[in-house]
Amino acid sequence: MAHVVQPLDQPSNYKDSQSRLERSKQQDLLSKSTTLYIGNLSFYTTEEQIYELFTKCASPEDGGGIKRIIMGLDRNTRTPCGFCFVEYYTHAEALASMKYVSGTKLDERIIRCDLDLGYKEGRQFGRGKSGGQVRDEHRQDYDPGRGGWGAQAQVDRRREVEERYADAQDGPGAVASGGGEWKEVETRGTLKRGRSPEDDGDNTRLANRSRIDDPEAERM
Repeated sequence: MAHVVQPLDQPSNYKDSQSRLERSKQQDLLSKSTTLYIGNLSFYTTEEQIYELFTKCASPEDGGGIKRIIMGLDRNTRTPCGFCFVEYYTHAEALASMKYVSGTKLDERIIRCDLDLGYKEGRQFGRGKSGGQVRDEHRQDYDPGRGGWGAQAQVDRRREVEERYADAQDGPGAVASGGGEWKEVETRGTLKRGRSPEDDGDNTRLANRSRIDDPEAERM
């Protein structure tokens, strides 16, 4: 039955698209690698939480332990974007983490671990067009642990809101932006509303009323 169960300490078939190494050379490096790639992290998971979890597979009594942790960052905002690298001192510790940590929950998310060829400067940044990971570019679901909607979905929703707002501005219920009858008329240093035909009609009615109320004025 041993051949039926997939070993948990074997690297996946993932191949770094930016690596120019042949598959055989990659396999050789992975067989000695002390570095793990950790994926599906929450954007809010801290380095301290990662250290606490992965140190459980460290063996300092054998000269091992965690050498360093490199948090994955959004290329534009420099904020965590859901992955990291954990570098041990020994290959055995990396294999132990793949066996016992990969597939477990951290911050209510099932994380995955995979052997990595080794960290190089620049790999801490997301490769997506928006600055984060490629997997979050076209994600259509809402994932609160990974920034809500996917990057493209956020753009589409923002465009939809802007179009809806523009339609509301031009629709039958839109509020007029004019007030064209109001004119700035400077009179002795003050501003008042310009006269309109309606104003003239109101003044005529007031004059007629005053004559009716004052008989003497009518006779004169």
